[in-house]
Amino acid sequence: MADSTTCLLRMEHISKNFRSVRALDDVSFSVRGGSVHALCGENGAGKSTLMKVLSGVHTPDGGKIYIDGEEKIFRTPADALRAGIAMLYQELELSDNLSVFENVFLGSEILASKISRKVDFAAEREIVGRMIKANHFRLDPDALVSELSPGQCQIVELLKALRRHARIIVMDEPTASLSESEAAELFRIIRDLRDAGTGVIYISHHLQEVKEIADDISVLRDGKIICSKAAADISIDEIVRHMVGREVGDFYPARKAAITGDGFEVENLSADNGVRNVSFQVRRGEIVGMAGLVGAGRSETADAIFGIVPKSSGVLKFDGETLDIPSPRSAIRQGIGYLTEDRKRSGLCLMLPSSWNITLPSFRKLKMRFRLALKKERDTVRQIGEKLNLKWASPDDAVETLSGGNQQKVLLGRWLLADSKVLIVDEPARGIDVGAKKEIYLLLDDLAKRGKAILFISSELPELFGVCDRILVMREGSIVGDFPTKDVTPEKIIRLAATGKID
Repeated sequence: MADSTTCLLRMEHISKNFRSVRALDDVSFSVRGGSVHALCGENGAGKSTLMKVLSGVHTPDGGKIYIDGEEKIFRTPADALRAGIAMLYQELELSDNLSVFENVFLGSEILASKISRKVDFAAEREIVGRMIKANHFRLDPDALVSELSPGQCQIVELLKALRRHARIIVMDEPTASLSESEAAELFRIIRDLRDAGTGVIYISHHLQEVKEIADDISVLRDGKIICSKAAADISIDEIVRHMVGREVGDFYPARKAAITGDGFEVENLSADNGVRNVSFQVRRGEIVGMAGLVGAGRSETADAIFGIVPKSSGVLKFDGETLDIPSPRSAIRQGIGYLTEDRKRSGLCLMLPSSWNITLPSFRKLKMRFRLALKKERDTVRQIGEKLNLKWASPDDAVETLSGGNQQKVLLGRWLLADSKVLIVDEPARGIDVGAKKEIYLLLDDLAKRGKAILFISSELPELFGVCDRILVMREGSIVGDFPTKDVTPEKIIRLAATGKID
């Protein structure tokens, strides 16, 4: 690691307490100018708290921050911005109904006249256009943000940081919703920023990409820096060991599928969202993966099954009996659960208690259709929490206060309580740490052993091969392949998904 004379940023002996919880314990962390420093750790390790101290959201209880060797005190986020620190959060802070250039200048508009207070849109458009051209971004300054891809939205956030002359840019899970090509473009941009002298702090649970993009790597655990090394001097296994404080062992559970009965069948399913004549089967006790490139129709198929999008044709069956599913409510009543790709937008009610998020679909089962039975609900939720090893201060706390992995467990707990016969999980391990991922895989394996039929949608081929008994391949809204996992290779899956041909 660089010594203090070459450091752009130094955070020394930072501590932060929240009531009786010590979130940061004597943390020292540094970033060299012209480098990418990855910050790794499980959810709850202290990464977000440390970055919120850096960005002026939290005031530390102890410690100092230095930029170019000069001590800085950040009482507000505006103080950090003025010092050249920009945060790119996982949930992007953009206005969908405004254009690219309007978002870049939002809150600090150029005025044509101080008297009239009119915004000089032409000047803003010209400046953003020059920035786009200078950085070789593929973006139209006049495009509405609502029309952009996730990768392009990331570029808008970067433009906001660059316009403020940010010298330190913090990126929190920047590839979580990006395709492979968009992630590759983002990495190009990050390397250009690094080569221009910017210090980039990169937070990600994808350790392979951390090794690819980072110059230095630090690992946080329980509010303490456990390890800081040059990326070339630390392996992924060592990173994982430092993150969890133990040997993880085999990452994926050994599958011993006890397949019984017909299970769940989809016959010639089509819908207006691009799903075309999809047919497949997931038997009881089986975990069936669904692979495909971005836009192949995987999530769209799940939406059509669950009744979010009306199907135009097709038949759904369970154990040979036809299911009538015109809506999500009917899907739930007929034993289908759906853990959606975006837990925060379409899965959880973030401001409601964790307990309510678990019990919402099961009021009929808990005999709470007309009157709440709060003690019964609380006792039931606590039992679910124990089964899933949920880490919460109280089931009554808002679910938004939980880590990503625990939020996923809340959603699994929802369908566990509902006793769903069929469970569709879409990117269930996205954006959560390695320890929580393993727990999710074990939970799904246990559910399969109990006779549930599980459809597992993922963009991660190692995950599909590690978890699933069979893998379906989707392309352009249709199933183009169905293979036992042991009889196919990742290369064949990719080739089929990209070209429609396996050879």
